[in-house]
Amino acid sequence: MRKIYPSAAAALEGIVRDGQLFAVGGFGLCGIPEALIEALHDSGARNLTVISNNAGVDGWGLGRLLLTRQIRKMISSYVGENKEFERQYLAGELELEFTPQGTLAEKLRAGGAGIPAFYTRTGVGTMVAEGKETRAFDGRTYLMERSLVPDVSLGKAWKADESGNLVFRRTARNFNPAVIMAGKVSVVEVEQIVPLGSIDPDAVHLPGIYVHRLVLNAHPEKRIEKRTVREKTAA
Repeated sequence: MRKIYPSAAAALEGIVRDGQLFAVGGFGLCGIPEALIEALHDSGARNLTVISNNAGVDGWGLGRLLLTRQIRKMISSYVGENKEFERQYLAGELELEFTPQGTLAEKLRAGGAGIPAFYTRTGVGTMVAEGKETRAFDGRTYLMERSLVPDVSLGKAWKADESGNLVFRRTARNFNPAVIMAGKVSVVEVEQIVPLGSIDPDAVHLPGIYVHRLVLNAHPEKRIEKRTVREKTAA
């Protein structure tokens, strides 16, 4: 089955509908699938629930979909860098399921591994535990967390071969492997596509069995959330 699509819009064609559960890779703006997020924005799909560590920044990344009110609910661990995200949540215009960062990563990893739920001590005795089952192991209380299996996952990698075997680059790996593993349909944006056999098997970070569709974006913008530079000192 050929996995390579000519554009981000083509890669999303036929798999995007209103009301779906999406997962989107990245951490802040690092490692986000820029072209796929823009294509999702342009699709006009609405009432979406989106799993992502946060929601980009105002007007970029998932912030684009917040401005157009295409997202009904976020499942995230952090709000602070996106003022519109914060505003909509505090105004009661956006549902938010706060999830500790490590728990969020494990919920996605477990979903990709076919594990329906797991126990963790994180969140016990806090608002995170409200309405969730608890159980004692060796005298300690643990919280049961359900895994996450999104309808569609959008991920970003540095390189892929024609079968979708992926290589990530540095910190852009972040949430991307777990997001891609978890999706019922996973679409991945990459900067390079090489012939099958070009990647040493020992160098593959995520095998192509988890990847359903690929799109090339050779020159992503890779915006920086907060650019900090040193002031010039007087000569």
